[in-house]
Amino acid sequence: MSERAMAAGEEDQPQKARRTPRRRAEAADGSREARRAAKGSGTGEKHRVTARRAMHYAAEQLQELLGRAPESVSAVTPTSDGWQADVEVLELERVPPTTSVMASYRVKLDEEGELVAYERIRRYTRGQIDKSR
Repeated sequence: MSERAMAAGEEDQPQKARRTPRRRAEAADGSREARRAAKGSGTGEKHRVTARRAMHYAAEQLQELLGRAPESVSAVTPTSDGWQADVEVLELERVPPTTSVMASYRVKLDEEGELVAYERIRRYTRGQIDKSR
């Protein structure tokens, strides 16, 4: 912006807010407020998201925190206060791919699908098969 434009008072115009990756995703998928408005009557009561949405939110929010794209959601379970999901993430890519290091993260979401906690529960090579139980 030129100094002349700033002197003319254009600095008082509102600036477009920069969007973080999360905000861009919310804009594309509907804002958090829009999600909440669609779920409730506006009385402040919480409504549980569906299992499908919980899987999506768990993967999306974990990616934001880790900076790595999840490979899959291997489990999703309702809890008394929301959802619990196990998300598989590629941690270290190697050649051949069967030797790449994977990790399982347990993600806890509240009833509305917001992440409240996560932890890495397991690391393994991609080609590893679980022992039979």
